[in-house]
Amino acid sequence: MITIPIIIPAAMRHHQLPAILFALAVYLLAGAATGQEVEFKLTVRNHKFEPAELAVPAGKKIKLVIDNQDSTPEEFESYELNREKVIAANSSAVVYVGPLKEGRYPFFGDFNKQTAQGALIAK
Repeated sequence: MITIPIIIPAAMRHHQLPAILFALAVYLLAGAATGQEVEFKLTVRNHKFEPAELAVPAGKKIKLVIDNQDSTPEEFESYELNREKVIAANSSAVVYVGPLKEGRYPFFGDFNKQTAQGALIAK
């Protein structure tokens, strides 16, 4: 547990204290909520996404780490997720999505549309 000392100036009136404590609580909760994303990994190998389908939690911000192990670049693209990101050959990139409603969210590799296909399944 983290203890944060609160110093209140003597000139401050007692009726201002609840508003200040409320603002402080909102600030601390907002800071804690930003670290709530869940991380998942996708790999591009032989112009395919592995795994082709990835189950993710609905209602959470998702951090997708995409590791391109091919010797050519690939572009992660999804109309449903409103995302596109080029991943250089033999490198990784991060794509944030969500929070997502329950459902299926297809994605594809724009440079290898025939083979690089997959979906996030939000449950």
